[in-house]
Amino acid sequence: MKTKMKVIASLKIWIAIYPSITLFLYLFGEKLAALPLYLRTFLLTISLVPWIVFAVVPFIDTILKRVSSKQLEPKK
Repeated sequence: MKTKMKVIASLKIWIAIYPSITLFLYLFGEKLAALPLYLRTFLLTISLVPWIVFAVVPFIDTILKRVSSKQLEPKK
């Protein structure tokens, strides 16, 4: 994989992860605060990894494909 593709992939993943973690902690942070760190980390990852892999990153890919296809269309 070329460096440019790696950078694009890492940016897409970051765009997916940052808001997801922020929202998760906003909604459940107080309830999770009483749990040990290893359990909080487990709950965070077990719920967010599938969310990001199966929902958010494909959604971002769809948006980027639409935007890039509109840019490639000839102007009328």
